[in-house]
Amino acid sequence: MTVKLIDSHCHLQDPAFDGDRDDVYRRAQQSGIGLIVPGYTMPSSKAAVAFACEKNDTWALVGIHPHDAKERRRSDLDQLSEWVAHCDIVAGIGEIGLDYHYNHSLPEVQRTVFLEQLTLARELNVAASVHTREAEEDTWQIIRTVGHRRGVIHCFTGTPEFAQRVVEFGWSISFSGAVTFKNAHDLRKVAETLPFDRLLIETDAPYLSPVPWRGQRNEPMRVIRVAEVLAALKNCSTEQLFAVTMGNAATLFSLAIASRE
Repeated sequence: MTVKLIDSHCHLQDPAFDGDRDDVYRRAQQSGIGLIVPGYTMPSSKAAVAFACEKNDTWALVGIHPHDAKERRRSDLDQLSEWVAHCDIVAGIGEIGLDYHYNHSLPEVQRTVFLEQLTLARELNVAASVHTREAEEDTWQIIRTVGHRRGVIHCFTGTPEFAQRVVEFGWSISFSGAVTFKNAHDLRKVAETLPFDRLLIETDAPYLSPVPWRGQRNEPMRVIRVAEVLAALKNCSTEQLFAVTMGNAATLFSLAIASRE
């Protein structure tokens, strides 16, 4: 397959795809889409690694989501480090971060586990993929404290001020199908002003299917629609948007695309 673009965040190991995972993957391949599959628990990280090992043009991230921070065990950081060190398809640490909307784990526990994992990403010199919801200030303070400059705020839905902070720090921002929603005016304004070299795209599948499929289970093939909307906002061709975001993802996550074709 010739990779044309990268879906930088899709959960193809999720149970939502148990019935047709191979078909979803095949549709992505036929569309020239490479995949980055992040973990969100230790079992889902293990599944992401296994999936990426089996599939061409697919990479994994490993990490513990803030929802599951309360489940973190002492040995988990060692296992995350082991995956990164010994699996060449593991491209970084993620999905990690803070979520104060649901607070499935206590905020102080979330902050501890986020700090640990972001520090691990810095020590291993790999990218971090970060989730933040209603927690921008604490997210920023931890990023700044750790001082790791290889990261992306995935599925960005935040404020222009937060976007400016992380971009100036050297981080990237990834947009999902949310940028296509009718009421996402502020989000589109952030996308319009974002430097090209800090732009990534994703589906966050099975979530956040773009218009006109909003409400349906999402899949990587629909990252093309995200690219089309962003290309219009950035006043460039879809092909240019493909090339820019693929290059940005490959650089951030150190993807050896040619060697895996």
